[in-house]
Amino acid sequence: MFARFLKDESGATAIEYGLIAALIAVAIIGGVTALGTNAGTKFNEVAAAMVA
Repeated sequence: MFARFLKDESGATAIEYGLIAALIAVAIIGGVTALGTNAGTKFNEVAAAMVA
């Protein structure tokens, strides 16, 4: 029973998939944050040009 437990890799596979999903989520969050900051800056520039 103990040897079968040591050979079981299903938990390791689940952890690997979890790590990959976390890495993808961090990349998406970083990209959306950067895009949002750039878009906000552009909107402010356009609004300032319209007022001037």
